Amino acid sequence: MKKLTVKKNVECMACLECVRACSTAFYKQFDQGLSCIQIVAKGTGAKPNVCIQCGKCMRTCEHEAITQNPKTGVYMINKKKCVRCGKCVEACPMKVMVLPEDGAVSKCIACGICAKACPMELLEVVEK
Repeated sequence: MKKLTVKKNVECMACLECVRACSTAFYKQFDQGLSCIQIVAKGTGAKPNVCIQCGKCMRTCEHEAITQNPKTGVYMINKKKCVRCGKCVEACPMKVMVLPEDGAVSKCIACGICAKACPMELLEVVEK
């Protein structure tokens, strides 16, 4: 299974470059609300919240708009089937699914754009 992970023993400096890279790549603008990675406070520092590819979004979707790619294990959204009900967004334990004002829901596809943008090299796409 392919997934985005956060390396241990590396500190996030909350520069938001990963957030910027994600929202800009998929929505052509820097908007924290349009990023499939979020930076959250943790103790005295910060940490990235990333999609853990748990499948809760797929199990919640009543329209079969979310399926798991059999080769990579990544959960993907069929934008033609998505009715924008938002149930998958509510079910996401990491709170990293995006429901834009118009268009289908989106989620991390483990593309690695955020990992390439991180100056701390904190993020990586791995095969598990």
